[in-house]
Amino acid sequence: MQLTWQRDQINLILPLAVICCCLLINVTNAQEAQQPWYENLPAVAMDYKVHIDAGKEDCYHQYVKAGATFYVSFSVVRGGDGMAGFAVRNPSGEVVKPYQWQATADYTDQVSPGGYYSVCIDNQFSRFAGKLVNIYITVVKYDAWDKYAKEIEQLQLNMQNFTATIGTVERNINDMMGYQAHSRHRESRDYALLLDNNAYIQTFSISQILVILITCSVFFVRKLFEVKSGSKSRI
Repeated sequence: MQLTWQRDQINLILPLAVICCCLLINVTNAQEAQQPWYENLPAVAMDYKVHIDAGKEDCYHQYVKAGATFYVSFSVVRGGDGMAGFAVRNPSGEVVKPYQWQATADYTDQVSPGGYYSVCIDNQFSRFAGKLVNIYITVVKYDAWDKYAKEIEQLQLNMQNFTATIGTVERNINDMMGYQAHSRHRESRDYALLLDNNAYIQTFSISQILVILITCSVFFVRKLFEVKSGSKSRI
């Protein structure tokens, strides 16, 4: 009887253990699925062009790992007066860069506490004109090179100078990418201004030609029906 009771206990415990293991695996997979795909990358750079409707505000969220450097810049490419509001909130919800109505702006957090940053573009002051905005975001984890140095040290290789050089190159590359983003912003804005000026000149020139043609036509028709009052008829 005792053996039968123990077997019954085992038969009840085994299914429960299997169910618990499945639940733990599902929870782990769900947590991994919630993490961004770029979380383990040492550096991420993203460049977006977004359209903000008139009188609207759009916010975008970027995950940053603790200790990483977060950088974001924005530039109005075209639309309206060429300016928009720009604000940044840190993962705690604090406004680290308040709204300012301007054409370009940027923000840098050298050591992030970790979490989701909120980048908001405000076009509420423009009631009729939408805006095309360029957003550039980078997330760089410089401590990844320190981890790499520790792995090299475990192999008993003295690579401190090499690692320091690599870190300097990485910082310079990040700065250069930021300058390139600003250059692309200016290029896009100048190109949009060039297209607008070209369209304005063409429209103005065509309207002037039409006015001249209409004026000449009216003058010509009036000349056809003009009667000289001082002329005398001969009988």
